[in-house]
Amino acid sequence: MDLGLKGKRALVMGGAKGLGRSIADALAAEGTVLTISGRDVPAMEKAAADLKALGAPAVTVVQADVSSGEEMDKLADAAVKAMGGVDILVLNHGGPPVCTASDMKEADLVKWFQNIVVSPIRITMRLMPAMRAQKYGRVIVVGSSGMQHPIPTLALSNTLRASIWAWLKTLSAEVAADGVTMNILAPGSIRTDRITQTAAVRAEKAGTSVDEEIAKAGREVPAGRVGEPSEYGPMGAFLAGATGAYITGTMVRVDGGRVRSMF
Repeated sequence: MDLGLKGKRALVMGGAKGLGRSIADALAAEGTVLTISGRDVPAMEKAAADLKALGAPAVTVVQADVSSGEEMDKLADAAVKAMGGVDILVLNHGGPPVCTASDMKEADLVKWFQNIVVSPIRITMRLMPAMRAQKYGRVIVVGSSGMQHPIPTLALSNTLRASIWAWLKTLSAEVAADGVTMNILAPGSIRTDRITQTAAVRAEKAGTSVDEEIAKAGREVPAGRVGEPSEYGPMGAFLAGATGAYITGTMVRVDGGRVRSMF
C-alpha cells in the first residue's frame, strides 16, 4: 500500500528510541524526510544513521528539552529550516514517575504539566498555521491506554494526558476543513524502556523480578503478551499518510485488546 508519504516532512519528538522511534522507523521506510529531537545527541545520531538506512532521504537531529517552552520554539524553527516545512508532527515525551492519586505531589503536577500539556500545545500552535495554509497536516500524539482506562500506578500520567486529549479533540474540529488531522495513537503494554521502568517499581514492591512483572503485564492483555515497538509505529505512518485523511479527533489503540471499552 502506498501511504503517500514519500517526500513528506516529519518532526518526531523523542524519535531516537521507544515509541517515537517506532513511528520514525515506519515513516523512514515510506521515504519521509525526518527531523528527530531529544536530549541524548549520541543516541539521536545513531538513530539518524539507522533511519537513513531504512529509506529516509534525510534526517536532521535537534537537541531539545520538552520541559522548556523556548526550546520548543527553537525546535519548530530548526525543523522548518532543515526541511523547508513540517507536514507531520509527532508529539512524544517521557512519562512522569509512577505514583498513585493519593501520593500525587503538587510540585510534580506543575512540572509535568509543562512537559505533557504546555510544550506539546506550544509547538503545535507554532507549526499549525503553515499546515492549515498548505491544506495538509498531521498531528499525532503518542498517548497511553490510561487516557481511557486509568492505570492505578500512573496517576500523574492519567491526569495530565486527559488534558491533552481534550485539547486535541477541540482543536481537531477547528482545523479539519483545512486538511489537518489530529489523532492520539495509544499504546498498551509495549516493550520499551518505560514498561521496564514501571515493571521494576512493581517488582521491588512485590519481591519479584522485572521479567516476571513484564510477563504478568502480558497475561493481563487479551493477546496474551506485551507488544513490540514494530507493531505500533506502522499505525502512525498510516495516520500520517493520505490513508489517514478522513480520520481525525480520535484515539486509535494499539494495545492487544487491553482496553475493554467499546468507546
